[in-house]
Amino acid sequence: MSSPVTITFLGGLGEIGRNCCAIEVDGDMVLVDFGLMFPGPDMPGIDLVLPDFSFITANADRLRAVVLTHGHEDHVGGLPFLLREVSVPLYGSRLTLGLARNRIEEAGLLGRTSFNAVADGETITVGSMKIEFVPITHSVPSGNAIVFHTPQGLVMHSGDFKIDNTPVDGRRSDLARIGHLSHTQGIRLLLADSTNADESGWSKSESEVGRVLYDLFHEHQDRRLVVACFSSHIHRIQQIADAAIEQGRVVASLGISMKRNIRMARDMGLLDIPASKLVDIEEIDRFDPEQICIICTGSQGEPMSALSLMAANQNRWLKLGGDDTVILSSTPIPGNEHNVSKVINGLTRLGAEVVHTGIADVHATGHAQAEELRLYHSIVQPQWFVPVHGEYRQMVAHGRIAEDIGIDPARVVICEDGDQIVLDDDGVRRGDKVSANYVYVDGIVGDVGRGVLRDRRVLAEEGVVVVIVAVDVHTATVVTKPEIITRGWVYAPEAEDLLDEGAEVVRAELVEALRQGATDVETLQQRIRRSAGRFVNERTRRKPMIVPVVMEL
Repeated sequence: MSSPVTITFLGGLGEIGRNCCAIEVDGDMVLVDFGLMFPGPDMPGIDLVLPDFSFITANADRLRAVVLTHGHEDHVGGLPFLLREVSVPLYGSRLTLGLARNRIEEAGLLGRTSFNAVADGETITVGSMKIEFVPITHSVPSGNAIVFHTPQGLVMHSGDFKIDNTPVDGRRSDLARIGHLSHTQGIRLLLADSTNADESGWSKSESEVGRVLYDLFHEHQDRRLVVACFSSHIHRIQQIADAAIEQGRVVASLGISMKRNIRMARDMGLLDIPASKLVDIEEIDRFDPEQICIICTGSQGEPMSALSLMAANQNRWLKLGGDDTVILSSTPIPGNEHNVSKVINGLTRLGAEVVHTGIADVHATGHAQAEELRLYHSIVQPQWFVPVHGEYRQMVAHGRIAEDIGIDPARVVICEDGDQIVLDDDGVRRGDKVSANYVYVDGIVGDVGRGVLRDRRVLAEEGVVVVIVAVDVHTATVVTKPEIITRGWVYAPEAEDLLDEGAEVVRAELVEALRQGATDVETLQQRIRRSAGRFVNERTRRKPMIVPVVMEL
């Protein structure tokens, strides 16, 4: 009997972000990615959301490496937080490691890891596992599918991918290698990207965006151009720069991550922009509007990003007006729609012309759509399949695609965060359930729990009522009239009568409580909370947070 393979899903299944899974063979454990998720509107005050560390730290003695599929934040952005808990080497392409290194260096944690660059098609040995890196195309260059050569056969993680036959850099997905592995050794288990499984058809090639940008640059040739995109989207940056240079413009970058990634990609030979065509943002006022193109961050409307500051007319380097055209070369990530709309409104109010995906095809997804996934499955032909990386509906849609291609429905396993599967001689079976809770970052990792978030949502939606009263427990009397302070419930200067009435209700409740012999603070606070809450609900049909403060005299 061959050794089993255990796979534990710690994030990315049922959500977009927090991508991480652990693969174990013969006592050795390897993580595939460790990403973050950006908070939704139901997470007030939260900066980031991470995978649960507890399973990893409990098995830290068996953790051998983290292998990285590509450099997006939802796959590498959590590494600085992980490295505070465990020291572990990283493996990935040069660009992927470069993008990850920036965050790790900022956190002062370079000494907690090593960066091991892997070439396209290379196979490495980590503990008892042989791990192969197979090139795939995505919206960030140098992405890889990861193939684990295990005692149970090949376990393949697709990484985030699309089938782009005309990529900007000519580096195509190595479908020939995947097909060879499928037809010689066979893919025993496939874990594959589900992000666009519920989108019909084929994704658009990244090179098609370049043609749209070229046309837009000519349509706006007499205006200054500002183009916002992800700083990791090196291919998009290349095409923006190509269109600008062809038109005789110079290029300036704006935003810390944009400047850093352009410099890094040029040093690696992944971005071809002549030094003579790059200018510092401080120099742009020397050029006429039609001579300049600014590439900046902030396409998702992130607060304090370069584009958001422009929209608020607060960017120190750039003031927009009627001579400017702004191109948002991205689509809003779910949850960011409001922020993006706010930025577009701000830019328009300043007089700039704004071009976005609702007007022109200025973005191409990096994830395979339904027909690409059908082709992919016809090449891979896995014995077993687990959809990953996507919301639940997308993973279910991906499972149906696999079934349409011919995989036995009984061998399509839909998992969620915290699920564990075991691949053994008999196939795939469910393993233990592990903790995969959200780890919230609000200044300090893990200092915010679900209870705190619940309180924040109450405060945001209903407000707070603070009731302050002084009590002499020795004489069992209420010394002062209760004072009610409120934020977000009613506006106090306009509701004095209501607050006076509420104070009298609380005073009467306390008098009765003291008459009944209740003198401990906890009991009095409970009576205040109950009476004030009842009054507030009856009079306004709202349920703000009630905070009783009892001062003993």
